[in-house]
Amino acid sequence: MLVHRVLSALAGIPVLLWAVWQGGMVLLLLLGLLMLVAAREFVALSRGWGANLSLLLIWSPLVALLGMVYFGGWQLVALWYVLLPVIMLAVFVLGYPRYAPADMALHLLAVYYCGMPVFAWLMRQLPGGLNWLLLFFLSIWVVDSAAYFAGRSLGRRKMAPHLSPGKTWAGFIGGLAGSAVLAAVYGNYVPALPAAGVWSVALLTGLLAPLGDLVESGLKRAAGQKDAGDLIPGHGGVLDRFDSLLYTAPLVYLLVAHSIIT
Repeated sequence: MLVHRVLSALAGIPVLLWAVWQGGMVLLLLLGLLMLVAAREFVALSRGWGANLSLLLIWSPLVALLGMVYFGGWQLVALWYVLLPVIMLAVFVLGYPRYAPADMALHLLAVYYCGMPVFAWLMRQLPGGLNWLLLFFLSIWVVDSAAYFAGRSLGRRKMAPHLSPGKTWAGFIGGLAGSAVLAAVYGNYVPALPAAGVWSVALLTGLLAPLGDLVESGLKRAAGQKDAGDLIPGHGGVLDRFDSLLYTAPLVYLLVAHSIIT
């Protein structure tokens, strides 16, 4: 299992780092692909919840979001977040009784949840965005790795045994410690970024990444599945591998934007 995880990381991380370095359309297309695959996995999980979801009703607003973020930036994204519930409610009225209210609520959740990677692209567009986004991804990877090894060697008390029996408080503390070490090292080698911002991004990621993992674990457990997909050997699907990105990207983007403004 560990061998598969390492090999998958060695294959995938260079591609992601290359896209981050390129930025622009290259990065947006990669993130968009992740969003669409994540939505497909979400719909597959929803069958285990007894829900009736349409992949088209999730993909369509996600594609619209990609276009709006590319051509209009955060202003159009804000408009999209306002208009989407109104449009979804209209679809519910027109489609009734094919879709129950719970189905439309899950459609909305799926679009919001799977659309979160756009905030990584918005982060890349900020002044110093390349360094900020690299810090964000490095924080996720360091927290995940440090939590994995600390949990396996020291883990006793479970964080949420009903959601994820393998996630322990020792792993959580280990991941947070890893994020602190990364902040110290990254701040030393990238002094152009404000030190307070570097520490805030790393520690916020250390705090939120495990919660993102637990959220996704809850979705899988409710569906009675071990993994959301099998796309990535040793990791499962896109939702399994990028759960921390989906959960933390919006708040980290807001934090970075605030750090730059102030």
